[in-house]
Amino acid sequence: MDSNIYIKSFASISSLGASKAAVAESYQVNETKIRGVEIGEKKQLIAALNSDSNELLTAFLDQYPNYKMLDRSVQLALFAASNLDLNSLDDSCGVNISSSRGATELTEKHLREFDQKQNLSPLASPTTTLGNISSWISQHLQLDGVAMSHSITCSSALHSFANGIAWLKSGMADQFIVGGSEAPLTPFTLAQMNSLKIYSDAKDDAFPSNPLHHSPKRNQMVLGEGASLFLLDKNKEGALAKIDSIGYATEKINHAASLSPDADCLYKSMKMALEASSESEVDMIIMHAPGTILGDKAELNAINKLFGDQKPYLYSNKYLCGHTFGASGAISVEAALLELLQAASLSIPYPISIQQEKPKEIKKIMINAVGFGANAVSLIIHDI
Repeated sequence: MDSNIYIKSFASISSLGASKAAVAESYQVNETKIRGVEIGEKKQLIAALNSDSNELLTAFLDQYPNYKMLDRSVQLALFAASNLDLNSLDDSCGVNISSSRGATELTEKHLREFDQKQNLSPLASPTTTLGNISSWISQHLQLDGVAMSHSITCSSALHSFANGIAWLKSGMADQFIVGGSEAPLTPFTLAQMNSLKIYSDAKDDAFPSNPLHHSPKRNQMVLGEGASLFLLDKNKEGALAKIDSIGYATEKINHAASLSPDADCLYKSMKMALEASSESEVDMIIMHAPGTILGDKAELNAINKLFGDQKPYLYSNKYLCGHTFGASGAISVEAALLELLQAASLSIPYPISIQQEKPKEIKKIMINAVGFGANAVSLIIHDI
């Protein structure tokens, strides 16, 4: 009996585009989507939806006017869900969509209103709960299965894959929609990143965020927005790719934003995924690598420790679409699928700290994610 879990469909909306074709083209053109935009009273570098994607999102919201009251993170997820190929969807399908920050825009809006007026809209509470994302998708698709949301910082989306896999392998569900959504391009959230001294101010650089740069002189993380969703299924028919294995781990931390110099949690999550894998090697790793000097170096140290001189081909997409917090792992899985389906050819367009020849054939890809709290997940997917 086939006990594998398969990816049947995927859809997204981000600075890369609002369709598979648009996203694939963004990877082929390989020009950053990061731009300087006035937010609050300051010009900030961000990776936001372009005008075409915003128009598509607006048209979708016009079609469903009651969604306009929801936070942008929920709207992005609903748009992606509406574009999944759900021809074989079962009513009992589960939903687990994650987010690091949740209803960022609405929370900040209601806090400002409270500070100014000392009263609130009755919608303040129901529209700022994290469960909004999954529950509204379940409502939109008219599903009867479990709907749950969670936040595990920047590894949230890959933790949703772990949850979906566990439910499917337990026999408690036959299908699961998983992924992540994040809309963090707000004044207070950006101020938090600036206060950590990790945000990029390289407004004149061709790549304002440059993960794995060969000679980094400063932190160059930039935030982006987006949602990416996937339909997982126990049935192979019509599948796009197979989930080969998954690993997860945490490590002891010294402070809330710390990660050990060798990213012990990532080392353990990658090792666990490899040990559970159907094969002993992977062809490519899509790294978490957000463009911070210490974070990128720690992840590379973990890879060196595990793989030695036989490192897979390394890649990070955050120079293109920024760091989308809890959605970043899902957007990386989308990139991996496009690589496996030969709809994109992933490569970093500037000198990185380790120069490699890209394999002519890529059949198996590992995706990493790690966040505050040193919670790491490593997912391996395989072509069919």
